[in-house]
Amino acid sequence: MPVPVLLAGRTVRLEPLAPHHAEALATAGAEDRRTYAFTPVPHGVRAAHAYIDRALFDQAAGRSLPFAVVRATDGRVVGSTRFLDLDYWQGPLVWPAVPGVPFGDPTTAVPDAAEIGNTWLSPAAQGTGINTEAKLLLLRHAFDTWGVRRISLRADARNGRSRAAMERLGFTCEGVRRAHSRGLDGAVRSTAFYSVLDEEWPAVRSVIELRMSAGAQRKRRRRTLVPA
Repeated sequence: MPVPVLLAGRTVRLEPLAPHHAEALATAGAEDRRTYAFTPVPHGVRAAHAYIDRALFDQAAGRSLPFAVVRATDGRVVGSTRFLDLDYWQGPLVWPAVPGVPFGDPTTAVPDAAEIGNTWLSPAAQGTGINTEAKLLLLRHAFDTWGVRRISLRADARNGRSRAAMERLGFTCEGVRRAHSRGLDGAVRSTAFYSVLDEEWPAVRSVIELRMSAGAQRKRRRRTLVPA
């Protein structure tokens, strides 16, 4: 199964999620919670510990690889994200298929497909470029280190902000599954599905890197316009 790994960029650091992140995660989750309408976000330290315990249980079972999202400038935890639904396509063909089970030594197996999800950021970190670079770090690890064939993402169909962000970064919308599941608000939700394939990854990487470069230039211009 994939081992926990630290992924570091210019503006963000993705640290393997651990119990010591609980208080900082609770602080991030306590900001304006109106922005958390579509994703489970822990509220309070006890809930943060439970959130981390569940994530680590899934990690131990080989189902996910969770991270704390840490702002590089000050080391502040501003959210969480993870790889989930890890799938393995190596080994002999069997029927019925057994998804999520690696062939051979599970301690050295890496997935052939995975999903990026359970992502949330505090309001102070939204719109700062942190999410864009975090996605780049995850995708780079998945495609360039693991060698996956596919990365999936999904969003509540009502979550226009997340869907627009995925489309800006070059992810392909595969469609909307109607009345797919129960939403966080209790309503029956439809789900929009997105993906990136290995042959599409170079083009998507270029789009993300260009957006990051343009964002950095805008920040530099704003700093030069601020009077001393």
